[in-house]
Amino acid sequence: MARRGGSVHVATTRRRHKDKVYETHLLRRTYREGGKVKHETLGNLSHLPAEVLELVRGALRGETYLPARSSLEVVRSLPHGHVAAVVGTLRKIGLDTAIASRRSRPRDRVVAMVAARVLEPGSKLATARGLAPETAASSLGEVLELGSVDEEELYAAMDWLMARQRRIETKLASQHLQDGSLVLYDVSSSYYTGTHCPLAHFGYSRDRKRGFPQIVYGLLCNREGCPVAVEVFEGNTADPATLRVQIDKLTRRFGLRRVVLVGDRGMLTEVRIDQELRPAGLDWISALRGPAIGRLAKEGALQLSLFDEQDLAEITSPAFPGERLIACRNPLLATERVRKREELMQATEKALLKIVVATQRPGRPLRGRAEIGLRVGRILNRYKVGKYFRLTITDSSFAYAHHAEHIARDAAVDGLYVIRTSVPESEMGAEETVRAYKDLSRVERAFRSLKSVDLKIRPIHHRRTDRVRAHVFLCMLAYYVEWHMRQRLAPLLFDDEDKAGAEALRTSVVAPAVRSPAAQAKARRKRTEEGRPVHSFQTLLADLATLAKNRLHPHTATDHADFDLLTTPTPLQRHAFELLGFSPTL
Repeated sequence: MARRGGSVHVATTRRRHKDKVYETHLLRRTYREGGKVKHETLGNLSHLPAEVLELVRGALRGETYLPARSSLEVVRSLPHGHVAAVVGTLRKIGLDTAIASRRSRPRDRVVAMVAARVLEPGSKLATARGLAPETAASSLGEVLELGSVDEEELYAAMDWLMARQRRIETKLASQHLQDGSLVLYDVSSSYYTGTHCPLAHFGYSRDRKRGFPQIVYGLLCNREGCPVAVEVFEGNTADPATLRVQIDKLTRRFGLRRVVLVGDRGMLTEVRIDQELRPAGLDWISALRGPAIGRLAKEGALQLSLFDEQDLAEITSPAFPGERLIACRNPLLATERVRKREELMQATEKALLKIVVATQRPGRPLRGRAEIGLRVGRILNRYKVGKYFRLTITDSSFAYAHHAEHIARDAAVDGLYVIRTSVPESEMGAEETVRAYKDLSRVERAFRSLKSVDLKIRPIHHRRTDRVRAHVFLCMLAYYVEWHMRQRLAPLLFDDEDKAGAEALRTSVVAPAVRSPAAQAKARRKRTEEGRPVHSFQTLLADLATLAKNRLHPHTATDHADFDLLTTPTPLQRHAFELLGFSPTL
């Protein structure tokens, strides 16, 4: 009967005789004959040393060994550890399947652009060159098996991504939001370097970049600061005007019936609350603006005596029916506002005095009400404290004096801020409400990362509206990956991973936030408790990048294929991948 197939292996048997254990190593072939599995012993290898036996086992598994006298040539060495960390996290959190459930060339290119934005932000041309095999800046192109790639393919992938944004955001929302969630929303802007994009307009520039148009974008995050959705608006769009789109996202697209929207005082205005939030059935947490706080103080609803023994008090006012008002007083904030007001007033007064002198000089004095008013207006626009001065302008003179009433009115509410909310006290206490409003700082952290620290959303060169939107969406997805990496790598970063310890040190929710003892120790020693160096997110990526992927070529008499070999991870790199929860061998 014919024997079918067969595989050769080393079989080890053990038998105990008295106090000794005897091992037998046999070279065997396993084959199938007549439907039965049989074994044939080809030889006894028990006399071989243990290291030789391991070589035999490896050779039978298909491993290739080189003669000791042969040499290896390093054909190429590519930075790999940071790529493995970013791509591994992206896959672990399921962002690749959120982008598209099935792998495709467009999806691979989108994943590459997201990862490249975390690793080395740059233009699409620079990204394409960093991915291409002949000009690769890292192992990213090899890991994603992209092959040859150019910037036109990346632009096409951006167009493909733009068509899927709504679907992707819905998937992210299903993971990070649910009914009753706190949703953080804030708006920022970035300058635009060009003149051909319909979205680019002159507006209130948060970049303080004069002479450049800008775009505006609003970011939705869950309470922990994890980004869920982003929307791009024209550069002259006011913050409150962006709210309707976000409400539509939350209620219609994400299907959330009850959400507590947290926004700043410039976003959730009285008009937006009455016309958009209330009709949509959404709750909100925001704060009152300065004039409203002044009116509460003038009416007697807000008095400093409320804070004699506490820094937080709930008040009511008929001007805000159906809402809870939580007044807070921060002495440190009061001191800072006094200092800042005095410095701005002194700078304004010094500049105004120059205009007074210009109107009184003997030669070519400054004349004309319009010309004097123009110069005064420039100064007031620069320092923003014009309400504290009484101005007298004629065709031939200029004079100013302090507006004591306005100064006293603002000084009376120094250090005070008032949180407003529609959430009942039975669902959220006063301290928890204040804490929720302060969580908006997590969106501000996202903007810092997007705009300058890590992801560098600027400069924006794209001309087409959809490409600009796709660029901003790519940056948001990159921050989504970075946010998850920071959560896992916090023990190695200057980030504070002991939130409970930090909160325990605060005397009140109104008091300034403090860092936990563990975070303070890291910042002081620049070392972890285990003695490892503490990093910023970028310097940790740079450290991981030294874990290289080496392409080796053996010089032997026979023709052997090239193979890859990773450098041995350092203890820090090994610990980083342990925290991330996967191996660098992607």
